[in-house]
Amino acid sequence: MELIKYTVREGNTLFGIAQFFQTTVADILQYNNIQNPAMIYPGQELTIPAGSNMANYHITRPGETLWSIAQMYGSTVAELTRLNGISNPNIIYPGQVIQVKA
Repeated sequence: MELIKYTVREGNTLFGIAQFFQTTVADILQYNNIQNPAMIYPGQELTIPAGSNMANYHITRPGETLWSIAQMYGSTVAELTRLNGISNPNIIYPGQVIQVKA
């Protein structure tokens, strides 16, 4: 299991976040000491105990580039564009899920 930092976005639910990261709402609540599951809010940073295959993905944050992501994972921009079918490596968006390992 890998711990991933995730910033809550408008419209997110704990159930949806848990499904995406292949974990449980109970685990998210436990790792973040959340008493009331209805009280998450946009901008809140959560620690997510992600399922094993999520270690192959990165969720982009504001200011990140494919180059900076490639550096984090010991990869290259060319490899990330290939893995993700990205036609313009200069355009990525916050919240975009990037595959970093095959």
